[in-house]
Amino acid sequence: MTLLRRGEVIEDAFASAVGEESLPADGAVIVDLAQWQAQRDALLSRGAPVGVWLRPDDDPRALADDLSKLAVVALEFPAFTDGRAYSNARILREQLSYQGELRAVGDVLLEQLHFMDRVGFDVFEVRSEDAVQAWKTASADIDVWYQPTGDGRKTALQRRWGR
Repeated sequence: MTLLRRGEVIEDAFASAVGEESLPADGAVIVDLAQWQAQRDALLSRGAPVGVWLRPDDDPRALADDLSKLAVVALEFPAFTDGRAYSNARILREQLSYQGELRAVGDVLLEQLHFMDRVGFDVFEVRSEDAVQAWKTASADIDVWYQPTGDGRKTALQRRWGR
């Protein structure tokens, strides 16, 4: 797996402990929502960055009071046909004003990167031999948007009306 941020390959500083019974002794870690809720205080007392992995049926509002403490929220795409992570990304960015890393994980298709970018994802876990070129292709693929999102890009209608 390759991690991309704004078209650049980055190192994953986080160890995944999703579904594990024990946590790594130190260092940045990503846990699932149940682990976060059960071990919140212990995770925060470690003094290392913490991320939470949300499955599509997890409500991101469950993290509302703790978002400022989380370095990463990873949203899972179990299949390319499941779009609930798009909605959860918009809730996190536009309703809950989450400013940390929003990571797309799971069945992240290169063809969907620009749509994920529009709803607020800024890091993508992709399977590709040339992830950087895939990002460039996806980013250049569409430059006219019909639906407004929180990313501030003008829609086709706004462009037409000169707004």
